[in-house]
Amino acid sequence: MSSTDEPTTTYEQAREELADVVRRLEAGGLTLEESLGLWERGEELAKLCQHWLDRARERLAAAAPADQPE
Repeated sequence: MSSTDEPTTTYEQAREELADVVRRLEAGGLTLEESLGLWERGEELAKLCQHWLDRARERLAAAAPADQPE
């Protein structure tokens, strides 16, 4: 994802899928390949969530009034 592209997955969707990935990994019973695939997907989802959180921080910072000297 480039810095100008917006993901099509929302923060909430990514967070929910990430929680599901974690549940599946914690439950065990997966092959090594399945576990690695889930781990990789979890990393992608974590980055996506971080993207949305960073964007929210940027928007809040832009909306906040500048500190005014007294």
